[in-house]
Amino acid sequence: MYINEEQYFEGVEPAVWRFHVGGYQVCQKWLKDRKGHALDRFDDLRHYQNVVATLRRTMERMDTIDTLINEHGGWPLPGSTTADSDSEPSP
Repeated sequence: MYINEEQYFEGVEPAVWRFHVGGYQVCQKWLKDRKGHALDRFDDLRHYQNVVATLRRTMERMDTIDTLINEHGGWPLPGSTTADSDSEPSP
């Protein structure tokens, strides 16, 4: 993924690039927040690599959770009721 004519990051899969958290496309937002600043500090580059790796692991865990839910009958999970999912959590 090129961030300008001279700098790029390798290995950022399209699914990771498109991944959203809280309404934000995380990889894109990180770069936009630094627009106009040189990304020449090793710490900045390392941080971005860590963000990408964390998103990748998050997506893998989400897939694992989805698989486990489907293997156990999907939603609602056994032992829960629709009333459980519609109610507010108790304090």
